[in-house]
Amino acid sequence: MFMKEIQKAILSENLGRIEEILKEEPKIINETDENGILMAFLAAKTGNLEIVKYIAEYSMASMNIVDKDNKNILHYGAMSKSTDVCRYLVEKIGMSPTAGDNNLLTPYEMAVNDNNTELVEYFKSVVGCDIENMYHNPIRTGFYPDPSIVRVGTDYYMVNSSFIYFPCIPISHSTDLVNWHIIGYAITNPEWANIDKLEGGRGYWAPDISYYEGKFYITATYRMNDDGTVYRKQIVVSSEKPEGPYSKPAIIDEDGIDPSIFTDDDGRRYMLLNRGARIFELDKNAEKQISEAQMIYYGDNKRAPEGPHILKKDGYYYLFQAEGGTGIGHRISVARSKELKGNYEPCPYNPIMRQMDENSIIQRCGHGKPVMTQNGQWYMVYLCGRKITGKNGEPCSILGRETALDPITWTADGWPIVNNLKGPSYLQKKPDLPETIWEENNRTDFSAKDLFSIWTFSRTPENDGYKIKDGRLLLKGSVNDMDSMLSKNILLRRQTAFCFIAECEMKVPKLDKGQDVGITCYYDENTYLKFAVFCEESGSLIIRVLEKIGDNVIKHSSVPVKEKDSVYFKVVTRGIKRTFYASFDGKNYDEILQLDNVYYLCDEGLKKGKRFTGAMVGMYAYSGEKGNSEPLFAEFVSFKYIND
Repeated sequence: MFMKEIQKAILSENLGRIEEILKEEPKIINETDENGILMAFLAAKTGNLEIVKYIAEYSMASMNIVDKDNKNILHYGAMSKSTDVCRYLVEKIGMSPTAGDNNLLTPYEMAVNDNNTELVEYFKSVVGCDIENMYHNPIRTGFYPDPSIVRVGTDYYMVNSSFIYFPCIPISHSTDLVNWHIIGYAITNPEWANIDKLEGGRGYWAPDISYYEGKFYITATYRMNDDGTVYRKQIVVSSEKPEGPYSKPAIIDEDGIDPSIFTDDDGRRYMLLNRGARIFELDKNAEKQISEAQMIYYGDNKRAPEGPHILKKDGYYYLFQAEGGTGIGHRISVARSKELKGNYEPCPYNPIMRQMDENSIIQRCGHGKPVMTQNGQWYMVYLCGRKITGKNGEPCSILGRETALDPITWTADGWPIVNNLKGPSYLQKKPDLPETIWEENNRTDFSAKDLFSIWTFSRTPENDGYKIKDGRLLLKGSVNDMDSMLSKNILLRRQTAFCFIAECEMKVPKLDKGQDVGITCYYDENTYLKFAVFCEESGSLIIRVLEKIGDNVIKHSSVPVKEKDSVYFKVVTRGIKRTFYASFDGKNYDEILQLDNVYYLCDEGLKKGKRFTGAMVGMYAYSGEKGNSEPLFAEFVSFKYIND
């Protein structure tokens, strides 16, 4: 009864009746209506300032709660289009116009989208920037973890972990710190990669990029399987060009993860590694270890210290570390010393970056590296992750770990803090740098001579694993299926949004029984799905969706392949729901299947091995043993990926 009464009172803007109801049933202000809207939010949505003030100042309403989409009370104030309500919520309650919901939508953007000029101008005065000069985090969406950055002149270069994907360790370029594109890879020679027998989640971890005397240096941990006595080694490659080609990896047999290279003012070169921060000297070419490793500082949080980077500034060595584990408690701390190997003093403002709000969509922020612009401004790239609701309501980080960017300011006592200690930003002022919007190498056809840099293989492809001929991609069938580490020629690209559409045209193949070709939604050899043409024991061709979830294989109902030249696949993704469509003319699509919960395509989807990469989508071909005598080549005409 009280719910209907307070709804009616709020919607009719009857403050007296609201007061009466809340005196009799005070807790109802924190209840939701049939649409899931909190009563305090409903009040903000009316735009009645007096009601909002009463609820904030005299009721039991909490101002730190959010709805199912992570919208807060200011989002609802923006819906009301009332500048007075929004002003009160900002100035007296302390709400931020740049707080993002699960879709990263902020109240500021809502006002812009509504063409609410008065509210836009107010938010602009609060933020100090118009919307056109702001950017969203993450700046690199999808599977771009463990960023490291370096500036050379007016250009910025960043590397990210690649694990068992080939080419190894993507190198991205930017001029404005916000817009990036891949220009090359640190390891492009299949014979140097050594990833073919590694489990998913192994391979190349946490690379670092630096520049010294005309050369770019990239170092990373090479993480092996757990079936030997040595699990980790470090590699170093170098090149005079940021895009490469890079030298054959030099191997440094020092255990640990997350290497970085620091060059002191005297030209002596060092490598840092976890646990904590250990340091040892390298030769001038950074190819050999020439001293024993020694601990310089364990860390401030004292839990899972890793990702060490050293910056020398104003007579201090500043040591940045990732701590707290890679989950909710992930963070960045800093310590400093007057001597490189001296005693390090922890920053009194630690952690200088951490997400304190466990309800926010951007989480697990850590593993950062600072960079100074040519204008003297400071920024940090760092790792973050976004989660949506998965199986049984559990968090599902299907995009993997991503890259974010926030400004660094230096305190009067000489300490760096990130985003004024507010945690990750959702909407942030752009750096004062010349903007460059790169043309996406995202063409849907295969008319170029080679694959664009957005494409990657799960482990190295065979020498003749793919061909581009007459505008078509010919993908060789693998003798081993996708559930094997020996599977070959799986061509993939990152899923970069929670909602996307993937479309593919493939020539109807000629298959022997047991063979299948098509598209895949892929996480690793343990968890993936196929949407493909299969050849049954009878020799007939069918279109089917097959799920691989650990030891379980689920074969869904199928439809026959028509006698046409091409088959068209379409996958429509909305969060963890995927709908599969097929067509034989590219115009009239039939729904084949809907899967409501592809939770297994995320980090938390299976408790097996190392799972911290990200969901991928792409093409494959499986020939089985018949591929030894008569190689199967699947012919793909186009592949389109659109974030929706």
